[in-house]
Formats: sequence, C-alpha cells, structure tokens
Amino acid sequence: MSQPRIVVVGSVNMDLTSTVSRFPVPGETLLGTAFATAAGGKGSNQAIAAAKAGGDVIFIGAVGDDGFGRELRQTLDSAGVDTTLLRTVNGPSGVAAITVDARAENSIIVVAGANGSVTELTDSDLDAIANADVLLCQLEIPLATVVAAAKHAQLNDTTVILNPSPVQDLPNTLIDAVGILIVNQTEVEQLSSITDRVEHLVTTLGAGGADLRSRGSAVHADSPKVTPVDTTGAGDAFTGAFAVEWILDRSRALHFACVAGSLATTVPGAAASSPTRTAIEDLLESSA
Repeated sequence: MSQPRIVVVGSVNMDLTSTVSRFPVPGETLLGTAFATAAGGKGSNQAIAAAKAGGDVIFIGAVGDDGFGRELRQTLDSAGVDTTLLRTVNGPSGVAAITVDARAENSIIVVAGANGSVTELTDSDLDAIANADVLLCQLEIPLATVVAAAKHAQLNDTTVILNPSPVQDLPNTLIDAVGILIVNQTEVEQLSSITDRVEHLVTTLGAGGADLRSRGSAVHADSPKVTPVDTTGAGDAFTGAFAVEWILDRSRALHFACVAGSLATTVPGAAASSPTRTAIEDLLESSA
C-alpha cells in the first residue's frame, strides 16, 4: 500500500481532562472523579489519527519551550508523525481544559499558547505542502496562516481538507481553495451560507454516522454500535482517517472514517484514542 502524503498545519495542546458526574452551573464547585493529562489539539490529533490510519504525515505547528512542549513533540514522534517542521518557541505550549460528564459528553476551553505564534510559513513548510497529496487544516492557529497554506496547496494541486473548528467567518480566498469541508451538525448550520460553495461537504452525525455531499451525488455511512467512554477527539479521528482513505479508496472513505471515529470513543483521551489501520479494517470487515 502506497502511503498518502498528508501535511497537517495546525495546533498542538496539552489536554487537561477532568471527569465529573455532570457539568457545573456558573458559580458552582463540583468534586471530580478523575484527572488526566494527554496530548491534544485538533491539528495534532488529526495528524496522529492520519498516521495511525496509514498516512505518511508531516506536522507544521509550534510548541513552547516548557515541559508540555517536550512531551507533545514526543507524542507526535511516537505516533510516527514527522515533526521536523514543528517549531519550538519561547513561552508556554497550548493547553485545553476539558470536562467530561457521565454521559461521555465534553466541554472544552482552549488557550492557544505557542499555537498563536504560527503566523507565517517557511520555505520548507511550503515545499512540504506542495509535495503532499492532502493539506489538512483546522482553525486553532491564526487564520491568515491557514489561508496562506490553503492557497499554496491549491496552486500545487494538493487537495485541501478543512475542519473549520472553532467556527469563524471564512474569507473567500480560503473557501475557494477548499476541496473538502468536514463539519459537525452544529457547524454545518453555522456555515450554511458557504457550504454549497465547496466541492465536497462531509457532515458528521455522531453515533448517526456521516453524510457526504458531492456535486451531483450524496452518500450516507452508518457508524458501528459501540459503548462510548469519552467522545473527546472522535471527530479528529474521523477527519484524519478520512484524509488518508480519500487518497487510497475514495469509495469507502466515509465508512472508513465513521469506523475510526466510533472506535475513538471507546478509549479515554484524544490523541491516544485514534485507532490503528488494522483495528479499523477489522471492524469494517466484521460489520460488513
């Protein structure tokens, strides 16, 4: 199997996860039942997911010169992600404060830290994007950098996949460069004015699977039934797996990604929950 070349330009955070029976109301203090730290950030999560799903992945982003930064780099390295273009800058790494309730639902507060320093692309970054099959982006780093990466990818016939989270107004230059937009049910409503402008629109539906609307066709894929433990990072596992399979076998990319996203909910954490290609293939085969 030839490995798809995936470049991810995005964020990397340390996730600080607290588990509670229910979410607190404003002004309330609750006793949690567990606490854990783990590598996260939508960019890093998707890079790891793509690497574990069979991609040859390069990550472009930044960590701080703190202990978190060293640990975040090591996590990416251990997952098989190329971190040659991951910068280390003065100051703290990005962090995400995550709360998970008894229903496996989550709420997240992200503090950008070093991610905010990714304000320009180097010649090496641009070369990597130009030589990739897919450029995968999110919106947890400065928007101008995402736009620059997408425009360069478009000029070099690299497929641009955008997961526009957290949602914000998107400039026309970015919309015009995007080949595939991957959104959840909330995001598709917030971006309804622009979704018909992209060639391929993927809408994730949680346990309900996902829809793919291409110009002239529509496809739905169901998610396999699993017992969820933590939904954090499930969308990122879906997106990373989809990016890989879109290059390898477009006809089954949606189903492949749904299986990856479902498997991710069965393991606590974000980066660690992304399944291997073998695990995805095994569940695909058993559910066929």
